[in-house]
Amino acid sequence: MSEKIRVRFAPSPTGSLHIGGARTALFNWLFAKRYGGTCVLRIEDTDEVRSTPETVDQILHSLSWLGLAWDEGPVLGSDGTVNLAGEGPFAPYHQMAEERRAHYAKYAAQLLDGGKAYKCWCTKEDIEVRRVTNPELRGYDGRCRRLSDEERKKNEGRPFSIRFAMPFEGTTVVEDLIRGNVAFENNLLQDLVIQKTSGGPTYNFACVVDDHLMDITHVIRGDDHLSNTPSQIRLYSALGWEPPKFGHLSMIHGPDGKKLSKRHGAASAGEYRELGFLPETVRNYLALLGWSTSDSQQVFAEGELESKFSIEGCSKSPSRFDREKLEWMNGEYLRAKTPEEMLRLSRPFLDAAQIEASDEALLPLLAMEREKFHLLTDVPKRLDFFFKDVEYDEKSVNKVLKKEGVDAILEAAAPMLEALAEWTEAKLEEAIRGFATEKGWKMGQVFHPIRVATSGRTDGPTLFGMLEHLGKDRVLARIAEARRRFCREGQSA
Repeated sequence: MSEKIRVRFAPSPTGSLHIGGARTALFNWLFAKRYGGTCVLRIEDTDEVRSTPETVDQILHSLSWLGLAWDEGPVLGSDGTVNLAGEGPFAPYHQMAEERRAHYAKYAAQLLDGGKAYKCWCTKEDIEVRRVTNPELRGYDGRCRRLSDEERKKNEGRPFSIRFAMPFEGTTVVEDLIRGNVAFENNLLQDLVIQKTSGGPTYNFACVVDDHLMDITHVIRGDDHLSNTPSQIRLYSALGWEPPKFGHLSMIHGPDGKKLSKRHGAASAGEYRELGFLPETVRNYLALLGWSTSDSQQVFAEGELESKFSIEGCSKSPSRFDREKLEWMNGEYLRAKTPEEMLRLSRPFLDAAQIEASDEALLPLLAMEREKFHLLTDVPKRLDFFFKDVEYDEKSVNKVLKKEGVDAILEAAAPMLEALAEWTEAKLEEAIRGFATEKGWKMGQVFHPIRVATSGRTDGPTLFGMLEHLGKDRVLARIAEARRRFCREGQSA
């Protein structure tokens, strides 16, 4: 593209960064990277009641974790503090800053003076009463637009909002980069409020003013904003400004085909971090929700998404969020890490699980179990029994340890293991296999009870490597404890 690309991600800080918002941020970031443009982060805090500093912090930290470094906008310090005004040629980058409010007031007054907007004295209660008495009324009925000069004078001194006067006839066409041309009948679009009775701007007006003043060339956002776009286009026209190009991304649905929400599991980007997903996995997976390459590539190496992303690859149809596929992909990325990288990434989760162990103790265990890790939270879950008292899984106990004949097997295995002079994986395998053959037992009859008795579960690392790392004393102590707690006396094999 010949023009200098400027895109923006403009979240409202009324809640954590939803996974759909993270996808929007990613697509804007990729678009800017693809064409050497600028990605602006702007906080749209026009909701004076629900916007909070804590939510701003959460949003910025989530974007930072995802690796979506913005070029202009609020600054996230190395100590985690936030400079909301931010840095860049168009600071401040949040809408309730006094400097920005002055812009909105100026352009609202310009529209009012030019007869393109009008004062509205209707309260929410007034409008609701009229909707109840007139079921055919779809929105605001334009009552204050029709007031005579005399009626307006009578209302002076009362609190008022300012509404933009939409045309009564014709259509407004949104030339959408993803959906093509979308036409809206003007007579179905209500006169939107651009300035609230508090004097603050509404979202629809503030974003138009800011996008113009910040030289935004492309607005890429979710298609839940498509219905706002015709009014915004009309605002651009009324102010004599060239609108940016618009592209509306398809919605993300859950497995049931309904809009993704809490009922489908984790809904915010921060929750995926806590669940043990890697940021590169989440970026990769989110990129595939509503976009694809011509060859349907699934996993991308570092830098590939930035070089291959195109708005033409975005789909009009809703995408479906698949948690199983996300976990599969995370396992692919995780297993590509070296044991040292995996240990560094999993340390916070090991610490949270109160597993205190040296790198030297953990690295061989990570290498032994690496194929089974899908999430960073799997690391402490799969390795905890090496460093903490064993917790016996009830299903494993019932399936294996309480089975008839198991006590006799463990009773016979204990002295055989105690007599081993060399406690290594190879010698353990040789001894246990030989023991089973000598006693006439199947390998599984011996392997499974020893595994559950020493680890508390039926799955885990290779049995003989696991026993080596547990050490002889713990193995013998756990076999004795398992017999005491779960095996019935007097059983015979």
